[in-house]
Amino acid sequence: MLSNRVSLLLVTAITPMLWGTTYLVTTELLPPHRPLLAALLRALPAGLLLIAITRTLPRGSWWWRSLVLGTLNIGAFNALLFIGAYRLPGGVAATVGAIQPLLVALLSTGLLGQRLSLRTVLTAIAGVFGVGMLVLRANAQLDTWGVLAALGGAVVMALGVVLSKCWTSPAPLLATTGWQLVAGGVVLLPVAFLVEGAPPAFTLQNIAGYTYLTIIGSAVAYALWFRGLRELSPTDVTFLGLLSPVTATTLGWLVLDQRLTTAQAIGGLIVLAALISAQVRRRTRPVSPAPVLVAAGERS
Repeated sequence: MLSNRVSLLLVTAITPMLWGTTYLVTTELLPPHRPLLAALLRALPAGLLLIAITRTLPRGSWWWRSLVLGTLNIGAFNALLFIGAYRLPGGVAATVGAIQPLLVALLSTGLLGQRLSLRTVLTAIAGVFGVGMLVLRANAQLDTWGVLAALGGAVVMALGVVLSKCWTSPAPLLATTGWQLVAGGVVLLPVAFLVEGAPPAFTLQNIAGYTYLTIIGSAVAYALWFRGLRELSPTDVTFLGLLSPVTATTLGWLVLDQRLTTAQAIGGLIVLAALISAQVRRRTRPVSPAPVLVAAGERS
């Protein structure tokens, strides 16, 4: 039988795989040039749905904690993510975002007192390199503000992941997830309308796409993600995020008939190797008990 930790990792890994389907859903089902609207409609309705199901509101300090976590994990992260995606080729944005496991490891050292090992650092660097091979193109051009936005998105999400571990809510998991989604949606609401204006008329395809993102891509995915953060270390969980570009590339190859090069295949294997390496725990040797010194007068 699988150990409890391995089972949790496998279930939590569903989340980045679901997030990896976002590109396919967005390009095939959603109206073009409305990324902030997509972020808003996947967060706010999902949060309201979970709160309606649990019928639980924050209490005490969890009013402001939910706002902080929702802004970091969802609102600010999605806004910066889409700014980076608009100003950069997708491969560049994904490669910059792949530094998130390293950022989480560094923040966990400072805020949670966890030990930062050389293996974790090297594995995180290998993950960035693998994602770069998987999604980066030779003709990719850099934009300063785009790079800063993508980097900022990785930073706020990393901080949100670590703070989610620091602050464990006494409320049910679905309720806490709903609070954060609503908070993130409220933050995104004015930004989306100021930048993109009023939403267009939706087709049945658009409604199907938004419904999928709301229920599967947010309500289910974030609940599994935050469950993993409650039970596992932030570093273990955030390394699973490397599965998102792997899933997106695989779906592009299978569904959209996109070409998969040898370099991309090697990059995908490097990413998977880094992910597995990050989850394998090094066995520690048992420490021999220190010899007990007995005073001369106590000897029989």
